[in-house]
Amino acid sequence: MTAEKSATPAGPLAGLKVVELGQLIAGPFAAKTLADFGADVVKIEPPADPRRPGSAGGDPLRQWRLLKDGTSVWWQVQSRNKRSLAMDLRQPEAQDIVRRLAAEADVLIENFRPGAMEGWGLGPEALQALNPRLIVLRVSGYGQTGPYRDRPGFGVVAEAMGGLRHLTGEPGRVPVRVGVSLGDTLASLHGVIGILMALHHRHASGRGQVVDVALYEAVFNCMESLLPEYSAFGAVRGPAGSALPGIAPSNAYACRDGGYALIAGNGDSIFKRLMGCIGRDDLGADPQLADNTGRVARVAEIDAAIGQWAAQHSVAEALDALARAEVPAGRIYTVADIAADPHYAARGMLQQVTLDDGSALTVPGFVPKLSATPGGHRRNAPALGQDSDAVLREIGLTPRQIAALRERGIVGG
Repeated sequence: MTAEKSATPAGPLAGLKVVELGQLIAGPFAAKTLADFGADVVKIEPPADPRRPGSAGGDPLRQWRLLKDGTSVWWQVQSRNKRSLAMDLRQPEAQDIVRRLAAEADVLIENFRPGAMEGWGLGPEALQALNPRLIVLRVSGYGQTGPYRDRPGFGVVAEAMGGLRHLTGEPGRVPVRVGVSLGDTLASLHGVIGILMALHHRHASGRGQVVDVALYEAVFNCMESLLPEYSAFGAVRGPAGSALPGIAPSNAYACRDGGYALIAGNGDSIFKRLMGCIGRDDLGADPQLADNTGRVARVAEIDAAIGQWAAQHSVAEALDALARAEVPAGRIYTVADIAADPHYAARGMLQQVTLDDGSALTVPGFVPKLSATPGGHRRNAPALGQDSDAVLREIGLTPRQIAALRERGIVGG
């Protein structure tokens, strides 16, 4: 496949100027989402330290997980469509450049520990005094206020505090983590929602605002009925393995070939079709099982019936039968399954890009799907400081000024 082309090549956010000061996941994922849909994102990252030979510099994510020619392939997803300005934010001259960029920007994104921006003289009050229309997204572990605000916070800690980690895994065993940085990504998406709402408000009021996103709150916001159940009944939901407590039947069932079929037969009419599919019309016609409350009370019996049927079929056979019965079901995908799946391909979710060295790389497509102005791949993720000169010229610095900043190690690339 080729990179997705937009009906409006610049995307729906064309003209939106974004300054990204974050690193790793939460802030950069928010900026990446905006960049995918046309925003001009200038990513500021630290230059290589000349006092430390061999230091890579840049966002640490450049060196995370599997590397190709010294750079993470993840980088090609997280930083596509962005421009890179390598600059040492500890230096007053660099801080002044941030002020000049912010004065012309629509959005500034940062995910440092609370107080770091203020320590550089770059807090929202200072920046919005220069540009009242500026929207500032601040992503942190615990938010900008409260007794925990100064604690360092990573996504995995937020997942635990937000209630998610207590629900994962098998009862009586160590709670397991989700295999991706879900807390960071949830916070990022909440941040994007906040930015878009703030832009809508700015359209009417002419003024920007601060969007304060805490990692743990983004996770907690997705915890469904957890708190009201505790409030009303004192119920503390715990881990349930592959089942979904209080909703039945919904589980993973072992099949004859060693794989698992995920079956969600928890709708009333779906349950009847499922029972017919597995040859248990007696359960489908049982008035006690006509609604979810009754099924939850007898979930062990129902799971045993489905499990007995699944064990007699391969995953493919089970899913084929369930599809004919119009019962929601699926198998557990590996990334190899994803890369070979025709539906992923048909939906544009397997995008092939050409790296600067001419090699091909398959990366995730663009979400959500917009009918008139879809997201698109406009440029590869930048090398460290690839756009430093261009960005600095745009805010009025002369070649001599840029050269002087380079000589002093304030600007790199």
